[in-house]
Amino acid sequence: MKGTVASARFHNARIYTFDAKGTVAQAVACCEGRVAAVGTDGEVRECFRRLSEVDLGGAVVLPAFCDAHVHLLALGLQAAGVSLDDAATKREAVDRVQRAARAAAPGRWVVGRDWDASRWPEGLPTRADLDPVVPHPPVVLWSKDGHRVWCNSAALEAAGVTASTPDPPGGHIVRDPAGVPTGVLEEAAASLVAGALPPPSEADVEAGLLRAQAELHRVGVASAHNMTGPTEGAEAFYGLQRLRSAGQLRLRVVAAIPEAHLDAAAQMGLRAGLGDGWLRLGFVKVFADGTLGSQTAAMLDPYSGRPHDTGIAVHTREELIALVRRASEAGWACAVHAIGDRANRWALDAFEASLEHSRRLGLRHRIEHAQLVHPADVSRFAWLGVVASMQPVHCPADRPLAERYWGERCRYAYAWRSLLQSGAVLAFGSDAPVETPDVLRGLYAAVFRKHPGDPGLPWFPEQALTVEEAVRAYTFGPAYAAGAEAHQGSLEVGKACDFVVLDRDVLEDPQGLASARVRMTVVGGEVVYQA
Repeated sequence: MKGTVASARFHNARIYTFDAKGTVAQAVACCEGRVAAVGTDGEVRECFRRLSEVDLGGAVVLPAFCDAHVHLLALGLQAAGVSLDDAATKREAVDRVQRAARAAAPGRWVVGRDWDASRWPEGLPTRADLDPVVPHPPVVLWSKDGHRVWCNSAALEAAGVTASTPDPPGGHIVRDPAGVPTGVLEEAAASLVAGALPPPSEADVEAGLLRAQAELHRVGVASAHNMTGPTEGAEAFYGLQRLRSAGQLRLRVVAAIPEAHLDAAAQMGLRAGLGDGWLRLGFVKVFADGTLGSQTAAMLDPYSGRPHDTGIAVHTREELIALVRRASEAGWACAVHAIGDRANRWALDAFEASLEHSRRLGLRHRIEHAQLVHPADVSRFAWLGVVASMQPVHCPADRPLAERYWGERCRYAYAWRSLLQSGAVLAFGSDAPVETPDVLRGLYAAVFRKHPGDPGLPWFPEQALTVEEAVRAYTFGPAYAAGAEAHQGSLEVGKACDFVVLDRDVLEDPQGLASARVRMTVVGGEVVYQA
């Protein structure tokens, strides 16, 4: 079935179209990649008899999912690095790095990911843990949240990081009492080492992007908003362009540009929207703060048990206002990473300062993550037209850390219901590879506020969504955020024929989200995945 042409009639299904009327159909006709008809089996057959037919066996169909926040290249390349995700101790992590170094080709850096010092009884790692066992080659290990790196001395030397190296704006070099770098660099300081990493080859980039595309197809995703980050830059967008030219891009990608490239893009006259239905520029990615996991999210009040620590603001409030204004005047919407309540407030302040210009140009600004929003700021999302781009799977995963460091403020965290009721548009994603790209896991988290199989009580269940609301946040929400709601986000005539086939009706039985599986993913009428 894989490789079905882009014109076909899919029938014998329960099709939730997610149109304004809530239509439930039995069949959909696709002509040249777009929906030509939706209706009963008989109606669609009568009008499109000559189309090849695909019997869906009574399965449930939803509009294909969109991952509104994913790091495609990082997701695709993660298989090539050493994984520390389940390392229970620092010693175990070091042993894995040592084995990877022994297996590495001569001169090749050792790159790893997903360490989480909050789970290690020994606490934050240092270069002294790595140097005795891996003095060479350089070692660079990204934390699970992607906002810290742990390096050996060889990596620091290659990056030119010494005791006299100042903290970059919005970053922090962790130092010992003598002022010597310990080997951990946080936020913008991580770029000091990331910039010294040998870039992946074009072949590696393309292979990684294809792996990421296949993984997203497997979980029912037909489109994605690709975020820039410390481990991927221009090479990811260039790789996507090569795949598009070769006809291998079967994922609709809206790409961000990093804030560092805003001025160059503006000088060239580039604006959001440049591209086509498969690959186009979408917005400027801006960082306002760090993360909960690294305790670098910018807070209005100190972290619990850390009376003098309010996190790291990557930009001052005034800098953020100026940056959003500059982007808006150049025709770019901003996607601002904001985790803590102070970062979210400052981001909203920046959008408010550019409100008149943004409305005139129809810009749809967004806040990425919005994990902790002060109650006084919730209604500002709708009033300012700011999309809440959130990742439900973060909620149950972050619960232990949030309870430890945010305490009573947790009742305002991951406030999907409050934001939705205020009139804000929700656009859901995964932040993969930080978390799983499995949308069904994300839907479960949005509906039940915990992981599947967790016997405990939901975490602040008053903020949970219905399945229908959560599905809209994975379909219409991202399409709206990208200005593509006229072409994607529901199964209606004229829109892209993108849909996912599930093995059970999760709208009728929400508990089925725990065991539901994707049977088929269709993009532009083409079957790109079949279980």
